[in-house]
Amino acid sequence: MKLYFSPGACSLSPHIILRELGVTFSLEKVDLATKTTNDGQDFRSINPKGQVPTLELADGTILTEGVAIVQFLADTNPESGLMPRIGSIERARVQETLNFIASELHKAFGPLFNRATTPDAQRAAIANVRSKLDILELQLSDGRGWLAGDSFSPADTYGFAVTRWAPMMEIALKEWPRISDWLEKTAARESVRAALVAED
Repeated sequence: MKLYFSPGACSLSPHIILRELGVTFSLEKVDLATKTTNDGQDFRSINPKGQVPTLELADGTILTEGVAIVQFLADTNPESGLMPRIGSIERARVQETLNFIASELHKAFGPLFNRATTPDAQRAAIANVRSKLDILELQLSDGRGWLAGDSFSPADTYGFAVTRWAPMMEIALKEWPRISDWLEKTAARESVRAALVAED
């Protein structure tokens, strides 16, 4: 397998999952500004969306969209326990959290990465991000160990990748102590440390 990634992007999420699984894979860095791979190939010829993460399977099949990739990886390695069994409420909670991160938190950061965003729109975007962080903080307030429940899951890898953007936008995560504790615990995992080292 080959994971197309860009440092600091949400492709960190499947990268962590691959390391959690201990499977053999390679990395191909993508310049998202020029849409070229590290070896100079037009990335859009691999993924017409021009976005990471993109996963190339051993048979050449291309899979895009981070939420789909992390679930596929976990489901094809069920012994890992990263995804609860099909039909369980625990699985639905992981999917619920993945979808919230994708459609609400990740999307909320979008205007902050756009240089054309006006100062007023930036302030509104920061307020929106903060409201999404409030929801994650509330979610963690019931004493659960991880974002979607008591077990580490793809929701944690995606949440970790996206939430790490907050300090870059001068959003101090210390205002959300449960999120801060969860981030610290996630960052301490061997798979996360290895992925960060490989990407940096």
